[in-house]
Amino acid sequence: MNENQLPTGLDPTLRIVPMPADTNAAGDVFGGWIMSNVDMAGAIAAIRRAHGRVVTVAVNAFSFRAPVYVSDLVSFYARVIKVGRTSLTVDVRVYAERGSYAPDTGTTTLVTDAVLTYVAIDEQRNKRSVPPE
Repeated sequence: MNENQLPTGLDPTLRIVPMPADTNAAGDVFGGWIMSNVDMAGAIAAIRRAHGRVVTVAVNAFSFRAPVYVSDLVSFYARVIKVGRTSLTVDVRVYAERGSYAPDTGTTTLVTDAVLTYVAIDEQRNKRSVPPE
């Protein structure tokens, strides 16, 4: 897959345009904003597959590959890559379609990739089995 184009045949799990309030002191989008949205996108994929509530139990890998700028259209692509008895491992890739404030306006860049683990829980917040597909 080309890291400088959006994945084909997949819909983004989440798509957001960062605002000036989402920046750090250097003017780039704050890494914590990206991490929070990665967790949300990963949870959406895990919830869909688990057919119910999940909690984040681990961030197995997380790489910032390029900065994100205000006005970028940021797309989060999440997919479940492993299902255990109660856990789900999710791969999240984040792409930025560069907006007017970016030095490379009009391009698309892979900006972050991550792998997270979620556990399915019941109404009492106890672990539960992930149902078969």
